[in-house]
Amino acid sequence: MSIEAEQLHQQSIIIDGLIIAKWNRELFEDMRKGGLTAANCTVSVWEGFQNTVNNIVAMNQLIEANNDLVSKVKCTADIHQAKSDGKTGIFLGFQNAHAFEDQIGYVQIFKDLGVGIVQMCYNTQNLVGTGCYERDGGLSGFGHEIVAEMNRVGIMCDLSHVGSKTSQEVILASKKPVCYSHCLPSGLKDHPRNKSDEELKFIADHGGFIGVTMFAPFLKNGINSTIDDYVEAIAYIVNIAGSDQVGIGTDFTQGHGQEFFEWLTHDKGYARRLTNFGKIVNPEGIRTVGEFPNLTEALLRKGLSATVVEKIMGKNWVNILAEVWGE
Repeated sequence: MSIEAEQLHQQSIIIDGLIIAKWNRELFEDMRKGGLTAANCTVSVWEGFQNTVNNIVAMNQLIEANNDLVSKVKCTADIHQAKSDGKTGIFLGFQNAHAFEDQIGYVQIFKDLGVGIVQMCYNTQNLVGTGCYERDGGLSGFGHEIVAEMNRVGIMCDLSHVGSKTSQEVILASKKPVCYSHCLPSGLKDHPRNKSDEELKFIADHGGFIGVTMFAPFLKNGINSTIDDYVEAIAYIVNIAGSDQVGIGTDFTQGHGQEFFEWLTHDKGYARRLTNFGKIVNPEGIRTVGEFPNLTEALLRKGLSATVVEKIMGKNWVNILAEVWGE
């Protein structure tokens, strides 16, 4: 690894906008090895209110038991604190608004528990809107109220797995910036989860944010992808959205087995099959969270300036989160 890349990685704030790995000390150790300053960690997908609260209890206990490595993030000041403490900040996120059930008041409850990002739908229909694997009915009336409440309390709206029409309506309805926390361009590979050039430009033009994933089934070369294929996708999106509104959202599933993917890929975790990813292998060069420094090096190798790389690796995320959360 070049000295320039090593130094840049060490001095930068490094943020992963989406990790859904198996939460344990081993993973936290790998986050520290990778120099991660903070990450959006999924604590709810198909779970309702009660089971999501249970997941947050478990995560709180895990953070406390490993407080030599990690700390909880509720505001951007906590991210800067994690950097100076040499820890990885954990902020909580949902990949589905399902945990709000039909209660708008639950939005505030989860904000108070430390939830900073919520994806409006996960692949299918819920009370808010439609995911990317169904005919898209758009943002519901209840959904409009949920977006307004998320804006009010300071939870970011995530549209990664959300249908095109619902996404557009959330972008227009939200008074705060929204994001695709983890997506790839369909310009490089046509896939229901990937976003068109028009969709990427639309969210960027409306002040939104794009986190780029490295999930191999959505990359051009599938499971044969390398870190350079991932960087190609990042550069592609920067070319559309500019260098200020793009960041990293790996979608690391580290530590999970096949059973977990079966749960993810069935509606509600148990009903109809929505998709089949087949074999899942992260791109060569960034197979684990601990290999994060390789990404800084690969972006520099692509010809991006140190200033732009620093933005993509985390600075942009901090700026956009500050707009939604406050400082």
